Amino acid sequence: MLEITDIIIILCYLIATVILGLVAQKRAKRSKDDYLLGGKSIPWYMLGLSNASGMFDISGTMWLVTITFVYGLKSIWIPWLWPVFNQVFLMIYLSAWLRRSNVTTGAEWIWFRFGKGKGGKRSHTIVVIFAIISCLGFLAYGFIGLGKFVEIFIPWETVSAYVPFDIPLKYVPHFYGTIFTLFAVFYAVIGGMSGIVFADLLQFSIMTVSSIAIAYFAWEAMGNENLNAPEEWFTPFFGWTLEMDWTGIISEVNEKIQSDGYSLFGIFFMLLIFKGILCSIAGPAPNYDMQKILSTKSPKEAAKMSGFVSLALMPTRYLMIGGFAVLGILFYDQLNLERAGTIDFENILPSAINQFVPVGLTGLLLAGLLAAFMSTFAGTLNAAQAYIVNDIYLSKNPTANPRQIKTMNYSSGIIVVIISITLGFFITDVNSITQWIVSALWGGYIVSNILKWHWWRFNGEGYFWGMLSGLVPAVLFPIIFPDTLELYLFPLLFIITLAGCIIGTYTAKPTDEADLKEFYKKTRPWGFWKPIHDKVVEEDPQFKKNSLFKRDMFNIMVGTTAQTLLVIIPLYLILREYQSLLICMSILLVCGILLKKFWWDKLDDEL
Repeated sequence: MLEITDIIIILCYLIATVILGLVAQKRAKRSKDDYLLGGKSIPWYMLGLSNASGMFDISGTMWLVTITFVYGLKSIWIPWLWPVFNQVFLMIYLSAWLRRSNVTTGAEWIWFRFGKGKGGKRSHTIVVIFAIISCLGFLAYGFIGLGKFVEIFIPWETVSAYVPFDIPLKYVPHFYGTIFTLFAVFYAVIGGMSGIVFADLLQFSIMTVSSIAIAYFAWEAMGNENLNAPEEWFTPFFGWTLEMDWTGIISEVNEKIQSDGYSLFGIFFMLLIFKGILCSIAGPAPNYDMQKILSTKSPKEAAKMSGFVSLALMPTRYLMIGGFAVLGILFYDQLNLERAGTIDFENILPSAINQFVPVGLTGLLLAGLLAAFMSTFAGTLNAAQAYIVNDIYLSKNPTANPRQIKTMNYSSGIIVVIISITLGFFITDVNSITQWIVSALWGGYIVSNILKWHWWRFNGEGYFWGMLSGLVPAVLFPIIFPDTLELYLFPLLFIITLAGCIIGTYTAKPTDEADLKEFYKKTRPWGFWKPIHDKVVEEDPQFKKNSLFKRDMFNIMVGTTAQTLLVIIPLYLILREYQSLLICMSILLVCGILLKKFWWDKLDDEL
């Protein structure tokens, strides 16, 4: 149970979010761009912190604490399911390419790429559908994580006496999720992008203080206790199989490993790399990450913003994740992980907070984690509103006045929230929805969105059929293959979507040449663009081809190495592995110098 001090801190935070929403409302009312993109005037570092805050979500943090507890240092690879290193691709070149379009949403970008002919209209429709489904999936993902989290601190038996209705125990997390969702809805719907950014800055400040405190508790505990875990837990390196046996230590963990399906770790890792690189080349999915990129002042600031996300997020988040995972192992016998007669390892994070964090800091930490949920929820909700208002409503009502647009913004937000809460009632745990989003839904997104950047002949019809041939299997695969990890189905999904793209492309004429030239001149992508490049040069002999592919790939390898080091350094610090810590910090310094010379210093030249 929470102490009165903790309750006061949480209430103060919730009140602060309401005030921020009201303060931002005035600016949000100015125009559609002010509401959806903050007027494209917010500094890149504030958007970067806001984006990092949105990624510091409660469901993801619960999942990451769980996999770090179970897999130790090998867990640094598992988040490549998302893949986390897509931020490096964005930083090096994709954010700039995207921001040069000067559009409002990813669906509006489709008009820019394919024009407004038959293919453009079809591709625009399918990307709006994908974006809304994706946003609903993320909203439901955050919703169930929050509910499971709050249930630990506010047991239902203490609340049920004051509630005039009964709720089955399995739906208690959904009830709590609904209550706290309403606060996120308020500042997101009222304040738009500016309200989200201001609230995110408050949230990230709280989370940074909390992360440092939790890491210190774990570091201090490591000085007095021995961490009883399998030998393989302490190394990030691996072979074909996982070879991690918790028998005689915490035997129940072996069942968790079996159910996760990661035992063939070598094959699992190769699929992570294969899917992760392709997913990163495809560019950002149409969610809050894309909206933050489009909200920057310029392509240069878009690149800086994406780079700053990893720098701000990874060390801060992994101080907390590593701290709670270590505390969970050290004092496992003091945790209460049993729910409805079974052990639920996703409750390690809230149980550890309940057990180890002192009064006052508990309130601050809970406020921060509630804020993390609301940050992700609000950013995703804003993205869903952008697609509904900008790409559905305004495309059919281009003369709508500001009052009508405001009404549509508000009503679309409320409808999306109601649908996402309803979907949340059908989700049993965070891991299942995580696997579906990153492996099935995003897996079907990949091929179409790689080709749209890099191949001139790829047209709107190809995009439409490629996306559709990915979206349908993404929905059906969990039904047809209920016991198969979605990642292992990715090669099949890849082949299906590639066939859809190729067949769709060659059964229709190319995109209008004027649209292709306009896209190529503005975006300046590298890839298979020679016929269009030759025509552009005929009209403008001064036009320079993008010949930075090799440099971009070098910077991506350096950036991915640096990002991985930012993840593992906090873990080595907490574990008091100082020799490994110094080696990693030295390599990170070299990576920083290389990125300064070959990326940061070149931004003015290229952007």
